[in-house]
Amino acid sequence: MEAGLRAGCAGPVFELLFRPASGCPRGAVLYCHPFAEELNKARRMAAMQARALAADGWAVLLLDHYGCGDSGGDFADARWEIWLADLAESWRALKQRFPGESVGWGLRSGCLLLTEMFHRQGVDAPAVLWQPVLRGDVFLTQFLRMRVAVERLDGGAETTSGLRDRMASGESIEVAGYTLAPALAVALDRARLLRTHGSVLWLEVGDAACGVAPATRRLAEEWQGQGTMVETLVIDGEPFWSTQEIAEVPALVHATRQWLAQR
Repeated sequence: MEAGLRAGCAGPVFELLFRPASGCPRGAVLYCHPFAEELNKARRMAAMQARALAADGWAVLLLDHYGCGDSGGDFADARWEIWLADLAESWRALKQRFPGESVGWGLRSGCLLLTEMFHRQGVDAPAVLWQPVLRGDVFLTQFLRMRVAVERLDGGAETTSGLRDRMASGESIEVAGYTLAPALAVALDRARLLRTHGSVLWLEVGDAACGVAPATRRLAEEWQGQGTMVETLVIDGEPFWSTQEIAEVPALVHATRQWLAQR
């Protein structure tokens, strides 16, 4: 592994590279992590997947967005545009260092960021989407509900709409220890999962017997109708990005590894 800081557009960005085991790399994979505490909950699964892909000959880069993890700044300093710019630069540098096929890999809200970066940069590359968030506004509301729940336990009467109004007036809001700036909230609120031009592996975690969610099925069919090859699959397991204890879903790693091995 190689770990270090590089200069991002707003400050230092921490990157962790898992080098391919073989002398001739098959290509490169760039991971885009999820939002706030989900980043920490998912670190073990991200590392498990990165090691497995490196063993298969892929170079895998994990970065912490500015204001997150081991990168510079505080979460209050984080901005969507900063994340997009840094992600695009990591993608460019990774492709330059490791010729061959390049693949984007996102988890939860990281899929929103990844597909928007692909869209803005005109990237035509495969994407692996783990439990992708479809709409940023719905995700933001769910995030704010954590603040509402805590306040009500203390006898408060806050609502998500009230918190949105406060941010609209320019106030930052603290949620579960993370200070959310209004500018980041606005960008997240507008974000949508965008269709990519390369093939897509769409993996969800839950009860495999129930199949993919209806919203997933509809969007996947829409993308397929527009020319994107989409493979959807539900993996039995716990939502490791939100469980109280750190959880693993080895079958998710295996499914991703198998799909990339076929490329």
